Amino acid sequence: MQNTAAPTPTHCPYCALQCGMNLAPAEGGGVEVLERADFPVNRGALCGKGRTAPAVLARGARLTGPLVRGADGELAPASWEDALDRVASALAGTRARHGADAVGVFGGGGLTNEKAYTLGKFARVALGTSQIDYNGRFCMSSAAAAGTRAFGLDRGLPFPLEDIPRTGCVILVGSNPAETMPPSLRYFTELRDNGGTLIVIDPRRTRTAEQADLHIAPRPGTDLALALGLLHLVVAEGRTDEEYIAGRTTGWEEARAAAMAHWPEYVERITGVPVPQLREAVRMFCEPEAAMVLTARGPEQQSKGTDTVGAWINLCLATGRPGRPYSGYGCLTGQGNGQGGREHGQKADQLPGYRKLDDPEARRHVAEVWGVDPDSLPGPGRSAYELLDALGTDIRALLLMGSNPVVSAPRAAHVEDRIRSLDFLAVADVVLSETAALADVVLPVTQWAEETGTTTSLEGRVLLRRQALTPPEGVRGDLHVMRELAARLGVEKGFSEDPEEVFEELRRASAGGLADYSGITYRRLAAENGVFWPAPEPEEAGAAPHPGTPRLFLDRFAHPDGRARFVPVAHRASAEEPDEEFPLLLTTGRVVSQYQSGAQTRRVAELNAAAPGPFVELHPRLAERLGVAEGDRLAVVSRRGRAYAPARVTGTIRPDTVFMPFHWYGEGRVNTLTNPALDPVSRMPEFKTCAVRVERAVDEVSGRTSPRS
Repeated sequence: MQNTAAPTPTHCPYCALQCGMNLAPAEGGGVEVLERADFPVNRGALCGKGRTAPAVLARGARLTGPLVRGADGELAPASWEDALDRVASALAGTRARHGADAVGVFGGGGLTNEKAYTLGKFARVALGTSQIDYNGRFCMSSAAAAGTRAFGLDRGLPFPLEDIPRTGCVILVGSNPAETMPPSLRYFTELRDNGGTLIVIDPRRTRTAEQADLHIAPRPGTDLALALGLLHLVVAEGRTDEEYIAGRTTGWEEARAAAMAHWPEYVERITGVPVPQLREAVRMFCEPEAAMVLTARGPEQQSKGTDTVGAWINLCLATGRPGRPYSGYGCLTGQGNGQGGREHGQKADQLPGYRKLDDPEARRHVAEVWGVDPDSLPGPGRSAYELLDALGTDIRALLLMGSNPVVSAPRAAHVEDRIRSLDFLAVADVVLSETAALADVVLPVTQWAEETGTTTSLEGRVLLRRQALTPPEGVRGDLHVMRELAARLGVEKGFSEDPEEVFEELRRASAGGLADYSGITYRRLAAENGVFWPAPEPEEAGAAPHPGTPRLFLDRFAHPDGRARFVPVAHRASAEEPDEEFPLLLTTGRVVSQYQSGAQTRRVAELNAAAPGPFVELHPRLAERLGVAEGDRLAVVSRRGRAYAPARVTGTIRPDTVFMPFHWYGEGRVNTLTNPALDPVSRMPEFKTCAVRVERAVDEVSGRTSPRS
């Protein structure tokens, strides 16, 4: 590897904060992370994952050459020419034998905008398949659907993070930023220092909940009832903003009637939240002039996630919050480029610029940029879980980039079986993930520090990651992979491996769309520390560039009439409720020292020392009833399988609930248990709640329960 001479300003490869950092040459080769105080989001602060990110660049941690599965069934080194030829031949052969939709493409929320854009184009132009989606469907798709329904536009946060300390109250629903994005916690600390209040809604008393003025711990899967109960009280106590409702919204009467069916005592029975807590939350939220509701995976990863988020949006609209300074609704995106990843075409139903694939005008515009006939573009395909579920049957070959569904997908053992049943699997990744280990061809690709490209943070801020390091000789970029495969599939033009060239095309493709990047250039991004979309190109030549839009909806919402939409919703049960056989609720989440499926963070010694493996968190009363002590090996059982992990007994969780983190493969893989029941609108699986039982694990050799440690 060859280092550049001076520190390179760039961004962390992990979560959607996209924290700023500098990379400098390290003694002995590689790079080290230095503080970058000029980036306003993290102001130099980094979590342990960001600090140790260069460890995954090391040869022992990552792939450094292509691998091809031989006649003996083992992966072995191969040349790039051989590997690419095999992938192209398999994809073309599958298409010829079974049709274009027998070839699937699965992307990732960590891919840059340039890669996500090119992957969507590659699927639809080079392969002609409709079968493309990405793991961002498992992130904030319910919030995206609800935001689009209410406001006409989805952007994770419609205001910058810097607005949080300037509001009067924040309700944080199903989010634990102290562990999932630690540098963001300062915004909530500053909120309280400024006299504002923080309400945290979570069935666990997390590190974030410990900072709250009010912690509400509802039963998992009941966030919808909780939001409706709060709105009922807002109406009953005369706290609605009637002038705002009349002037800026539609649909209030229907939404109001739906909420009034959820009286406080009824909501208490469903959620387990005492009525006095409900009343206190309403008082804290309604008394300040400005207030926010921020949701994350807790309410979103449910089979009713879109309606649940919609209920929280209704609460905001009824109190006149969205589109006013330091107020409104927002979603805390999880994955590094979860926002940009779905804006530009790797989602099953979308084209670049947040255009809908079934919109004739959208198809015409994008087809013109791509130089193809609009009628040649396939229609919408399957959502992420539905695509994975169809592997080996309708879909016979799969190209997968930057995702590890063997660990991260719901009902993961079933998904692993479907992947194993494929005729052909090609994986492009930086490490040999558990999914890559099943592939017929593995393509080693560049990482964040070895390439240039853009991402879009949870604020809707488009950012420039800069190359700081030359990749190993045997590694290529994803853009190179797609260009070479397209050429082998007969499409020799239209696929560049120069990220700036790709971004210039993305600008044209997004122009006029909801997520309009046409006024953004690499030069601007470097000079301005990012630009908030939409940022259209000026209509007049020589005019000043559009400043970007850090705050949406101040004048009007994105629906044609400029008004926000109330959507009437009602509580309904989760897809799977406890019963006599499975009497407990399981919820899942992250820990501070691991990230997503752990494919990269589990290769960092410092992070593994802090979080070496899975665990089962359970309340002391439940532990006593089960005869379980701290450290006992437990089996958590659902209708889909078993997972094993040691007990962690704590009073910070509800007695009817157990928690497991989802970063590990093997016997501790919690997604073996999770329910793939889908939200009817967003197609989000119900990761956050399913029915389980907990048992002392039995030693398969002796037949005895595991000893206590």
